[in-house]
Amino acid sequence: MAKDTKERILDEALRQFSQKGYDGTNIRELTASLGLVKSSMYKHFDSKEEIWNSLLDKMIAYYAEHFGSAENLPPVPDSLEGLVAMTMHMVDFTVHDERVVMTRKLLTIEQYRDERASQLATKHFLTGLTVMFTHIFKGMIDKGLLRNDDAEMLAFAYTAPISALIHLCDREPEKTDAAISQIKAFSEHFVLTFGIRNGGEQL
Repeated sequence: MAKDTKERILDEALRQFSQKGYDGTNIRELTASLGLVKSSMYKHFDSKEEIWNSLLDKMIAYYAEHFGSAENLPPVPDSLEGLVAMTMHMVDFTVHDERVVMTRKLLTIEQYRDERASQLATKHFLTGLTVMFTHIFKGMIDKGLLRNDDAEMLAFAYTAPISALIHLCDREPEKTDAAISQIKAFSEHFVLTFGIRNGGEQL
C-alpha cells in the first residue's frame, strides 16, 4: 500500500533532519525531493516546527512498540541465557533498524538546540534504559536468577557500556560487527558475574 503524502513528508524529514539537522533542513528542498511543491506541505503541516514535533511523536511510538519503554516494559527473562538473548535482540534492532538509527543521529545532533530533543536523548540514551533494566533485574532477582543486589545500580552498570558501543556503531559503521560481538561478550560476562544457578549457587 502506497504511503500517503503526510507519511512521506515525515519519512523524508527524518532522513534530512538526521543528516543536516533542523536548521540545515530547508522545507522547499524537502518537499522538492518528494516531487512536491512547498505549498502542498502546508495542506498537512502548518510549519517546519509542526513537522519536527509530529516526527518525534511518531518515532517515540515506533520505538516503544518495537523496543520497549518505561510504559511498555519487556517480559522478565526466565533464564540467564534468556537475558543474553533478549539483550542481543534489542541490540540487533536498535543497530540495524534504519528509522531508529536516524532518530538516534537526529537526537544526537539536536540535543543542544531543542529542549524536547534534549529530554528524549537523555531518556533514550540513559534513563529509559536504566528504568527498563531495573525492572528486568528486579524480576530476575525475585526469580532467583541474579544475586540479591541493587537492581538499579546493576541496570546502570549493564546499560551504560552497551549504549556507548551502540553509539560507536553510529559513528563508525565499519566497527559494527566488532561492537556487537563485544556487547555479547559483555552480556555473557555479566551473567557469569551476577548470575545464580542450581537453586542458589552463584556462578
